Amino acid sequence: MDIFSSLLPHIINGLSLGLLFALIALGFMLIVGVMELINLAHGSLFALGAYFAMTIIAPDPSYLGPFGDWYTGLPLASRYIVGLLFAPILVAAIGMLLEICMRRTYGKKAEYGLLLTFGAALVIEEIIRIVWGSGEQLLPVPEAISGAFISGGMIYSTYRFYAAGFGILMILLVWLFLEKTPYGNIIKAGAHDSEMVRALGVNLTRLRLYIFAFGALLAAVAGITLTPIWGLRPHIGVDVVIPAFVIIVLGGIGSFWGAVIAGILVGLVVAIVGAYATQWSMLSMYILLIVIITFRSRGLVGKKSTLEN
Repeated sequence: MDIFSSLLPHIINGLSLGLLFALIALGFMLIVGVMELINLAHGSLFALGAYFAMTIIAPDPSYLGPFGDWYTGLPLASRYIVGLLFAPILVAAIGMLLEICMRRTYGKKAEYGLLLTFGAALVIEEIIRIVWGSGEQLLPVPEAISGAFISGGMIYSTYRFYAAGFGILMILLVWLFLEKTPYGNIIKAGAHDSEMVRALGVNLTRLRLYIFAFGALLAAVAGITLTPIWGLRPHIGVDVVIPAFVIIVLGGIGSFWGAVIAGILVGLVVAIVGAYATQWSMLSMYILLIVIITFRSRGLVGKKSTLEN
């Protein structure tokens, strides 16, 4: 077996992981760009989306009253689609509540927003422990996208192909929204100069509310999709928010495709290094960051951002 054939499964794993990393980072990047805030609760919203989806997909029938047996009797694929649709909406609503709480920090030092989102992350994590427990949980997936198949003498995970395809679809939908709709143009303008957007008559308060909800929704979608690969536990948000921050710095703050490229690079590096030296897998992305930032201080596709003003 040649080197490429032995690396191929790890490359596929890295691509699927990287695309989902990019999806997490895009929501994180939008909040940084428009609100000039590093949302440390982004990872906790990611986890919350997965827990909500788990509850919707496989609920306790007694909680649903007379509809319990009917709902749990539906095919798993149907319940999975319901969870994938409604769990992100619930997380977006929680994101709106968090943004409302943050309004008193606007115009003040950045430390106020950091501390508030850090506190929110701790609160969400503890709520997860109280409601769902501290143990490892399982997010059920339909049989059609689970299991494995053999190709060329190698075993591949079916779910990872689904996760990669879904990640590509979501990234394209976000790009189309930002590039082809008037709302997307407002968001991009707000990331460039929020005060100018206010001067043009856009309600900046409402824009920030919707941006935060949209970022939370993307985090939840990524959480539902990535959880079957990474597992589900209360502190998974901590494992997610750091790679998201690394990716937006690596790609360049405010750059959509920079975040996508950086996410794929991080996923590939983590997967390939992890295949041969597990203890170095997560460390490898920090080494990648140091190497690239040494030569390109604004990241791969970075331009001057609002954080530099």
